[in-house]
Parts: sequence; structure tokens; C-alpha cells
Amino acid sequence: MSGTLPSRLKPSSALHGSSAWNVTRKVILANDLRIADTHWTRLRGLIGARDFVQGRGLWIVPCRGVHTLGMSFPIDVLYLSAENTVVHLEERLKPWRFAPVRWNAKTVLEFPAGTIAATGTEVGDRIEVMKGGS
Repeated sequence: MSGTLPSRLKPSSALHGSSAWNVTRKVILANDLRIADTHWTRLRGLIGARDFVQGRGLWIVPCRGVHTLGMSFPIDVLYLSAENTVVHLEERLKPWRFAPVRWNAKTVLEFPAGTIAATGTEVGDRIEVMKGGS
């Protein structure tokens, strides 16, 4: 659907891979998105990450719940349906916590704390993940 948006509102292709775009709000959530879609990458997640700054994100596929064990910073979490609609969100999930499991979620997006508030993202918003070519 991003092909129907005016070019000034389209996310640029991510220089470091993939990106996440809130189609409903017409705002980029992350322009440097890693995809965790293997057993190992889902298990590792953001554990040990030190430079999780604005513009970065992690898409966990499949996923219905997350934790912040072993992390030293809070994160924002979006739970997405099979249609990439936000079904639940957690803002500023503190380190060493478990977020609730949402059975209606199919994937989860993790962002630096403050991303949800800064973008105005809400339950019901449609998210598009654009996979990079590298």
C-alpha cells in the first residue's frame, strides 16, 4: 500500500535493511529494522544490545509475547495481528520484566522507548514492514 502514498510521506528504503511504517499515521517507526525469524534470533532478541536508539527496531516473527530479561533499557512493544494491525501495545517496558502474552498476536515489533508516543501509534493502526534487499 505504500505505493499509493504521496512520495513525501513514503518511507525511504532502509539503508541498513528493513523498515517499519505506520500506514494509518503515515509515519516511520523504524528505518533500521532487524528481523528475528529463526529460533536463535528470536531467543536472543535484544539481549546484550547497547545501541538501541531511535530509528531502530526488531521484528520478531512469529511471536505473541516478549520479555526484557538481560536488557538494560526500556522498550516499546507493538503486538501485530496476521494482517499487521496493532492489537496491543506496551510503552516503556522496563528491563527484567515480562510483557503479557497476546494470543491474537502473530508478530511483535520492539522499538526504543518513546517511539509509540512520538509516532502516535495506537491499537487498530496498520503497520507495513518493508524488507530490505540485503
